[in-house]
Amino acid sequence: MTPHQIVLVQASFAKVALIADAAAKLFYDRLFEIAPEVKPMFKGDIGEQGRKLMATLGIVVKGLSNIEAVLPAAKALAVTHVTYGVKPEHYTPVGDALIWALDKGLGGAFTPETRQAWLAAYGALSTAMIEEAYGTAVA
Repeated sequence: MTPHQIVLVQASFAKVALIADAAAKLFYDRLFEIAPEVKPMFKGDIGEQGRKLMATLGIVVKGLSNIEAVLPAAKALAVTHVTYGVKPEHYTPVGDALIWALDKGLGGAFTPETRQAWLAAYGALSTAMIEEAYGTAVA
């Protein structure tokens, strides 16, 4: 990621944080629509899960300036997710749902340049997580 992409992700997430509950709902609704097979992995209150998602995203987004500092926690999270049944191929619909939710939540503020910045961030993070949890990258 370039420094400019990091700024774009951080600035757009600051706007998303203002609508965190709605953004999380958009994300999970879309995820369950495009990947219904993952819905049984979510046992608890989806509202609480959404709050955890947004808090985690906030930490990761804040840490993008020093990605090496957040990678250990992200990698540990990836290993934990394996125990829930998460497979490498689930990372694609998660990324798709995230980008879709950002687009819907931010509207016109989610410019093509901001979209590319988020794709770069998610790509880097998901690749590291998949490699840690499964020992291989998935295209």
